[in-house]
Amino acid sequence: MNLPIGLTLTRIVAVPLLIVFLISSSRVHAAIAAAIFILASITDWADGMLARRRNQVTTLGTLLDPIADKLLVAAALVSLLAIDKIAAWVVVVIVGRELAVTGLRAVAASVGVIVAASRLAKWKTVSQYVAVTLLIVEKGFDPPGFRVTASGVLWVAVALTVISAVDYFYRFFRKADYRAIVPGGERWS
Repeated sequence: MNLPIGLTLTRIVAVPLLIVFLISSSRVHAAIAAAIFILASITDWADGMLARRRNQVTTLGTLLDPIADKLLVAAALVSLLAIDKIAAWVVVVIVGRELAVTGLRAVAASVGVIVAASRLAKWKTVSQYVAVTLLIVEKGFDPPGFRVTASGVLWVAVALTVISAVDYFYRFFRKADYRAIVPGGERWS
C-alpha cells in the first residue's frame, strides 16, 4: 500500500457517496456531489503523477486506476440518467466504449500486445470529467444558459469517446497479427 494506491482506493470509495448525493433533489446535495466528483477526478491525476514521481508504479495500481476511473464516470452517468439529466444513448456509448476498450486491452495483453493510453484517451477522460461536473452543477443550480454549455461539452466528450475507441482498435490491429488472435478454424474469412 502506498499513497498513489490510497488515492485510487479513495476514488473507488467515493463512488457510492457520489451516487447518494447525486440522486438527491437537494441543492446542497448537488453541491456536495459536484465536490465529490471534482475531488475524485483530481485524485485520478494525482495518483498517476505521484506514482511516477515517487517511482511507486505497481501492478496493483496499474490495474486499479482504470477501474476506479470507469467506476466513477459510469456511476455518475447512470445517476444522471436516473434523474433525467442525460440521454440513455449517451450513457450506453460512453460505458460501452469503456467496456470495449477494457476488453480489447485484455485481449491485446493475452497476445503480447500493449495498447498504451494515448493522449487522445487522456483528453477523452478530461472531457468526460468536465461534462459530468457541468451536468451535476446544472442539475443543482440551473444557471441561465448553462444547459447549452453543459450539452456542448457533453457532445465533445461523446465525440472524443468514440474517436478514442476507434483509435484504440486501429492501433491494436496495426500491432497485432490477427491470425494469432483467432485460431484458423474459428476465423470468419
